[in-house]
Amino acid sequence: MREIVSVAVGQCGNQIGTNFWENIQKEHCISSDGQFQGTNEILKENLGVYFSQTMNDRYVPRSVLVDLESGVLDNVKSSTNGKIFRPDNFISAESGAGNNWATGHYTLGAEIADSVMDIIRKEVEQTECLQGFQITHSIGGGTGSGFGTLLIAKLKEEFPDKMLTTFSVFPSPKTSDVVTEAYNAVLSINQLIENSEQVFCLDNEALIDICTKTLKLSNPSFNDMNSLVAGVMSGVTSSLRFPGQLNSDLRKLAVNLVPFPRLHFYVVGLAPLASVHNQAYHTLSISEITSQMFSKKNLMSACDPIQGKYLAASAIYRGQNISTKEVDDQIALLQRKFSNNFVEWIPNNIKSSICDVAPHGQTLSGTFIANSTSIQDVFKRIGYSFHQMYKRKAFLFGYLNEGCEEMEFTEAESNLNDLVSEYQQYQEATLEDDVDQGFGGEEEHQTEEYEQ
Repeated sequence: MREIVSVAVGQCGNQIGTNFWENIQKEHCISSDGQFQGTNEILKENLGVYFSQTMNDRYVPRSVLVDLESGVLDNVKSSTNGKIFRPDNFISAESGAGNNWATGHYTLGAEIADSVMDIIRKEVEQTECLQGFQITHSIGGGTGSGFGTLLIAKLKEEFPDKMLTTFSVFPSPKTSDVVTEAYNAVLSINQLIENSEQVFCLDNEALIDICTKTLKLSNPSFNDMNSLVAGVMSGVTSSLRFPGQLNSDLRKLAVNLVPFPRLHFYVVGLAPLASVHNQAYHTLSISEITSQMFSKKNLMSACDPIQGKYLAASAIYRGQNISTKEVDDQIALLQRKFSNNFVEWIPNNIKSSICDVAPHGQTLSGTFIANSTSIQDVFKRIGYSFHQMYKRKAFLFGYLNEGCEEMEFTEAESNLNDLVSEYQQYQEATLEDDVDQGFGGEEEHQTEEYEQ
């Protein structure tokens, strides 16, 4: 069994994580006390990926829930599904990170890091063949960003050969309640570039747009946005949890979607998405799902893929009796239609997988994951806000007092700018480019001149 250990960090990470577990409990017919209540054995087949089984046939999520204040974790414990989690796996400090990355990363976070790692080690010891870790967090606050990236660095150091995947919520001025979120986000992205293998970018800006424009919600709450994220997470992980015609796992996903190690930030989308009023008028077909998946309106990052280029993409279809030929035909049709938006130097760069079990309450759905150069728009937006504050050194003292150094800010901004430049570089690359003279060929050219 290829197991995954899930770690939820901070308020946002735990709320999204709880929604995700509720989703997969429904999909696998597991009750709130961990008993399997389904009749279809397929639902039970790969339960070991996310659940461990106790002596009395109780299924317990392989999940660790962490926060630097206890309020959110107390809410999870007292919720309907709170009893399904192992009580020892709730870990909290008392005072909270106060929306400060440095508090989560250096002071308060460092104090509880060892006890969190001990719990994670216990979960890992109970697995037969660990596939990797799945971390849910936001990068705009203090705990998810600061302590989340500290944990990721520690996991990378202790389990260097395991996949480290993060579902990271990016901040947006539209939902902002944190003035310093640009600092927290850039310092976190700096860590994610170096230590994570795959980052699913979930942008609050795009989530708000989906809720208001597509789902027609007049006053969307964080719970509405969390439900969208949980839907994407269960779609991304469906082929790990259920048997299908074309299966996928975390490592296969990375092999197919990450052409260069630093460019591992994904844009994700979900279909079908429609308001309650409009649902009755939609015909669900592979064609409709495919066109929705590739639509800018359905993407959970505030960027336009038409303005960039797809380096690689993956489409995951869920439903009974899906025709592999029809999926291949629709993807080929779409690739021809948008041929200018795919880099020409990576042929056949869309991977598809089919899962036979549809999401709870649906007959057909699709999840789209893309490595698109247009993600640089999100980085530019955050980088601009960071620069505006940092050039005046605004709010810097709060970070320096918690053990952060000013050099870290300079390095983080520089690393973010380099990442944007790399995406732009590969967006403009063509098949005719002389690679030796273009990317990485400068040194060779200089050496030849020196020898002459």
